[in-house]
Amino acid sequence: MREQTGVIVGVRVTHEDATVDQLEAAAADSQRHAVESLLSRRFIEEAFVLQTCNRTESYVVAPDHETGLSALSPVVADVPEDVVLEMDHEESLRHLLRVGAGLESIVLGEDQILGQLRDAYEDARGVGGIGTLLEDGVTKAMRVGERARNETAINEGVVSLASAAVRLVNRECALAGETALVVGAGEMGQLAARALAERVDRVLVANRTVPHAEHVAETIDVDASAVALNAVEAAVESARIVVSATGSNDHVFDADTFAESGETYVVDIAQPRDVSADAAEVPGVSVYDLDALESVTEETRAQRKRAAEEVEEIVDEEFDRLLAQYKRKRADRVISAMYESAEQVKAAELNRAMASEEFDEAQRDVMESMADAIVSQLLAAPTRSLRDAAEDDDWSTIQTALELFDPDFGPDSNDPPAFVEDMAVEDIPEGMREEIPASVLDQLADD
Repeated sequence: MREQTGVIVGVRVTHEDATVDQLEAAAADSQRHAVESLLSRRFIEEAFVLQTCNRTESYVVAPDHETGLSALSPVVADVPEDVVLEMDHEESLRHLLRVGAGLESIVLGEDQILGQLRDAYEDARGVGGIGTLLEDGVTKAMRVGERARNETAINEGVVSLASAAVRLVNRECALAGETALVVGAGEMGQLAARALAERVDRVLVANRTVPHAEHVAETIDVDASAVALNAVEAAVESARIVVSATGSNDHVFDADTFAESGETYVVDIAQPRDVSADAAEVPGVSVYDLDALESVTEETRAQRKRAAEEVEEIVDEEFDRLLAQYKRKRADRVISAMYESAEQVKAAELNRAMASEEFDEAQRDVMESMADAIVSQLLAAPTRSLRDAAEDDDWSTIQTALELFDPDFGPDSNDPPAFVEDMAVEDIPEGMREEIPASVLDQLADD
């Protein structure tokens, strides 16, 4: 895994500030492609993208905050500035922990976000987006989520958008004796089918891949059958309730789909939306989207308020641990360089001493052990001091130590840093030029 450098910078567009249309505009066609796009930008070392039905969040590791924001700006170019939240290093980390804990979800404490985080992590790792910084941050967010659900009651009651959707429809009409259609056989579709199975008499499951729909139909305890996605219009005519949760980039339903359906309640929990806006204009058809679920989830939010306070304490505790972990790792480079320098001096002096006299193997072992002990004792105090300096954000001490012990750091280095190789001087951000020796800048200018 790549050495830890730079800072994390993030931007997010979420259900708290953005409309469904704006969430759609911010979403990429896939998390993997979004990560690949971010990694192609200059200075970006790591990238992570999380897209769900109610949020699009992008994170990068860059040499500094402004460079990170510049790389992220195209991600949110199609949405208004007032719905975009920018996050610095610590804000990004704390927010990731809150997301994993379920504190940022529409349904407070919902469980699905943990699976979505894992999927996003695997997507980013699969294209080389996860390095040391994001590895620690994202995996910590998943562990915090597990702690929150194991140690508190944050996920009791309505636990998913799918169950909230069913509760919403149940307010509008009696579900007993009805037929429901679930479109999409992914995790959200499965949850919707299970929630509906407790209230209706029959469930139809439609999916592009029919065997997946058949699997969902077989796992629910109600009369259920699978249909192909291209037969969904006929299925709509026999269903009074429709819950749609596909991963399609295009609309699955338009107004014509419901022309002969009669009274129908449609809940669209997909992102991007499965149901076109004009479907709501068809007489007898009621369409509900993510915004409409807010009223249902407010009840659960009130029930879970006390648990949320406990989860906030877990987030605070784990956030402090994470920052301390990052700081220790930033000190480790200096400590490693210090020990390497000492080892070089020790080895050279031992070789010189042993070359001048005849020593047997036992005597050599004694001399080597003595030299190791001297090095360890001499460096024990500086090691503690450097770790304390990192904990206290005393980076001037860290930098001084780097200049003393790391031959590749500081004004005596004649080699360009790895992140500026093959670059023109004018491409280097102003804030970074001050940290690069003049000789290196001259070398880049000559090239």
